[in-house]
Amino acid sequence: MRILGIDPGTGIVGFGIIDVNGAKKVLVDAGVIRTPAHQPAQERLITIYNELKEIIEENKPEVMVVEQLFFARNVTTAMTVSQARGVVLLLGEQHGLKLAEFTPLQIKQSITGYGKADKKQVQEMVRVVLNLKEVPKPDDCADALAAALTYQA
Repeated sequence: MRILGIDPGTGIVGFGIIDVNGAKKVLVDAGVIRTPAHQPAQERLITIYNELKEIIEENKPEVMVVEQLFFARNVTTAMTVSQARGVVLLLGEQHGLKLAEFTPLQIKQSITGYGKADKKQVQEMVRVVLNLKEVPKPDDCADALAAALTYQA
C-alpha cells in the first residue's frame, strides 16, 4: 500500500510517501512544497494545489494522511493553514484517495510511544522505522513521514 503523509502549511507543506507491505515500510519520496511569503494567499494556494497534484499523479498513493490543526494561538495563521488544508483535502478527494487525519499528539504517540515527544524524538524514530541514514529534513518533511507511518490499514 502506498501512503502519502501531509504536514499542511501555507509557507511550507511537508509531504512523505511510503510503501507498506506487512511490517516492511520503505521511503518512496519526501520533501516540501514552498511558497514565497510575499505572495498573495490565492497564488500560494494554487502553487500548493499544482505541486501536490503533480506529486499525487506521479506517485499514485492509495491513502492520504493529513495532520490535523492543533493550535489556536494565532487566528490568522490558523486560518491560512486551514485554507492550505482545504486544498490538500480537495486534492485527496479529487484523486479518490482514502483519507485519514491524526492530531500531532496521536502521531507522536504512534511513532514514539509518547504523545508529548519532541521533534527530535519523532525525527529519529522516522529515521529508524524507515531505515534511513539521516533524519529527514526539514522538520515538515519528517512530520509528514510520521503522519504516513501512523496510518494502520
